[in-house]
Order: sequence, then structure tokens, then C-alpha cells
Amino acid sequence: MAALTDKSLLSAELEEDRDEDEEFQRLLLQATQKIQSTMPSAPDSKPIRPQPGFCIKTHASPTEKVFVNVCRSPHIPPPPDLTPQELECLIESDSASAFRIPMSLGEPHAELDKSGNGCTAYDVVINTGFFNKLEANLLFKEFFITVALEGLAEKYSTNINHPEWLVLKNRKFMGSISEQTVRTKSQPVIQEMDLDKAGETQETPMELSHAQSFSVVPKFTIRAEPPEGHPNFLRAEIHLPQVASALELSLELGEDRIVLEGGQVPYLLDIYIPHRIKPERSRAQFHRGTKVLTVTMPIQLVPGAPMLLP
Repeated sequence: MAALTDKSLLSAELEEDRDEDEEFQRLLLQATQKIQSTMPSAPDSKPIRPQPGFCIKTHASPTEKVFVNVCRSPHIPPPPDLTPQELECLIESDSASAFRIPMSLGEPHAELDKSGNGCTAYDVVINTGFFNKLEANLLFKEFFITVALEGLAEKYSTNINHPEWLVLKNRKFMGSISEQTVRTKSQPVIQEMDLDKAGETQETPMELSHAQSFSVVPKFTIRAEPPEGHPNFLRAEIHLPQVASALELSLELGEDRIVLEGGQVPYLLDIYIPHRIKPERSRAQFHRGTKVLTVTMPIQLVPGAPMLLP
């Protein structure tokens, strides 16, 4: 004989199961949000449509023509604003490599020259204001072209003949100029630490990119490792005695730039560094005891340079 079931008890049991399921979903959502909050966000980027500027003709070999379309866009940050006299002094010194010019180097694309022969073209995008400065000053223009050709040769392992180039008078670009996607910022997650960190740092003088009259520039040191030869990475240690937590800080890294701000003081550090780093692989840790933010930045390899292990 089948047993009778008390429907009120069954209803209570079903209600309990429903409550447990809702509690489970709530805990699952809470755990998911915590995990996502600790994951580094994807670097912000946006597409840009560069405007034509001028075209450079050079060679990668005696028979291989190369054209470089120098384009302009307000979405590319400008380099430090040097006077012609300051740039001339910098070029004559041993610190010319410390002057970094933000630029977007596009992928090579095959084109046909005016004779119908195959050639290779590259698009290089720089800040619109800096482009206007190049057009008004031959020294800045020649310096930029040298830096741009060296950057293309390094990035794409080409044998561009740097000394032999020519700015075309009647052509602003070769082929077509494509839309480019540029990274607007990269924000590595800042981890908080309690353990002591060993190791001495050697202070490296850097130039601030702009006046910071309404903020406090924190003390900082930058160390290249290994210290001899081409380094594998840079380690910056930034002293922030008035910061209690990493949540107060905002850190942005470009290929050759560090921008840090935050705290109640407030702190602001905006510097260019004399190496091209890998922002997406960089890491940052804030030590709550010593109030020091450590930023470890892998350096992009120079073609042909040996990899030195620490």
C-alpha cells in the first residue's frame, strides 16, 4: 500500500531547496565578481584614421625600395616639448636615446611605385602638433626621420639604409593609408605586499615629461637588470609615504612612458624611459609596510642582441 505524503511537508522541502539554490547562485556570483576584480583588464585601445603628412623614400637593399608614410593624428601623445637649442645639445651629448618620440608603426604593405615595380610601404603615425613642429624646423625633422627609420628596422628586422633617404616633394603618401588601432593605456594590476624586499637600487636620473606644479613628484629609482649590456628588464621603485593602499593609485604604462597618480597628497609621476618596454607583461606591487611601489618592466629585445639571464 502506498504511503500517504504530507503535502505541506513536501512544499516546505521544495521551498528549502529553492532557498539553497538562490543562496548558491548568490555565492557563485559573488565569487565570480571577486575573481574578475583581481584580473588585469585588457589594455584600452581605439581605432584611429591617420591623416597624410609626407612620404620618405629609402631602400632596404640596392633593388628593394621602401617608402615611409609619415602621418599625423591628435590621438598619439606628443613627445617632451624641447626647444631647437635643447634638442641640438641633446644630439651632441650621449643622451640622445633618452628622448623618446611616441609613434605608431604600422605593418608593411606591398605597393607599386610610379614605374609599376613592387615596393614596400610603412605607415608611421605621430602627434599632429609634433608633426607641425617638424614641418617648421629641419633639425627636428631630420632627427625624427632617423628615429623612425631605426624604429622600423628594429621592429621588423629590416635593413633600411638609414643615411640614404629622401623626402618626396610631390607625394604625401605611397599607396593607401589604413586605419590603425593604438593602445591608449595599459593598467597593470597593483598587488599589495607585506613581505620585506631585499636589494639595493641605483638611482637613475629621468626627465619629467611636463610641469607638475599642483602635485607632488614622488622619489623614485630605476634599475636595469642586468646592469651591463642590453638589459632584460627595468625595475622602478617609487616611494609613496602618504599612500595607505594600492586602491588609491592609478598606473599607466606605454612602451616608453610611466604615468602614476593617486593618493590624497596627490602624487603625480609622468616620465619617459630610455628603453622600449612590454606594458602588457609588466607587473606592479605596492608594499604597505615600506610604502614603496615596485614596477617590473620587461624590455623589448633588440634584433641580434643576446638574451642575458639574471
